[in-house]
Amino acid sequence: MNVHELEEALFAAFPREDAESWDHVGLSVGNPTAPVERVFVSLDATAAMVEAAHAARCNVLLAHHPVYLRAPQALVPQAGPRYQQAAAAAYQAARWGMSILSYHTNLDRSHAAQAMLPHLLGLTALHSLEHPADPDRTGLGSVADVPGITLRQLAAQVAAAFHTSPRVWGDPQAPVSRCAFLGGSLGDLGEAALAAGAQAIICGEAGYHVCQDLAARGLCVILLGHDASEYPFTRILADAATAAGVAPASIVYADAPHQWWTMTEGGRA
Repeated sequence: MNVHELEEALFAAFPREDAESWDHVGLSVGNPTAPVERVFVSLDATAAMVEAAHAARCNVLLAHHPVYLRAPQALVPQAGPRYQQAAAAAYQAARWGMSILSYHTNLDRSHAAQAMLPHLLGLTALHSLEHPADPDRTGLGSVADVPGITLRQLAAQVAAAFHTSPRVWGDPQAPVSRCAFLGGSLGDLGEAALAAGAQAIICGEAGYHVCQDLAARGLCVILLGHDASEYPFTRILADAATAAGVAPASIVYADAPHQWWTMTEGGRA
């Protein structure tokens, strides 16, 4: 299998047309005719991930997030005041003959992504947030029914399942019987969660005023951090690569990202 064949097999799983118009999916760097030897699967396609893939003797970096949305002004060895880290990531990948493939908002709309986040809590997705009237249609986010618990209990389950310390908006004792899920940024899909009858939504990140408004209207918000909410999607990527013909022994997983930390009153958490 060469890089182009892997790219097209993954587009069969995550169609190009499902991606947002602003997104950059598929091959960003590399030689389409190069054979696929070892695949490094990660959430991000940063310079650090390129280095980690090279150290793991992988010639393909398969990421959820694109190395760039808009091509850098120049490809340079190191990021700095004038150059974004994407410039260094693409430079090093090209230097080492590494191909970078990404499947972003097209993967976000897949049935696999809809199912993944509720599954981590032992729940079953009913439908997407985008297309609630058509459970068979791909779309962003998902909705699942929850055995009657409180927001505090749900947040505790979420913290354990996603290995993070979530920020929670809402009354800890608020009852939750239906929950919405969305990897990454909430955007305006809180409205869809309210319309679906959810009492809580679990997502990566959302603005202060958005969370304030939704909580006041009866939709509690659990913020995981963008990376924690989407790292489970690397398993979807790896499974898709395996289904495309990449041997499981040739797939290497990046560790869960730890790019930020929280300062509490008593010290670093």
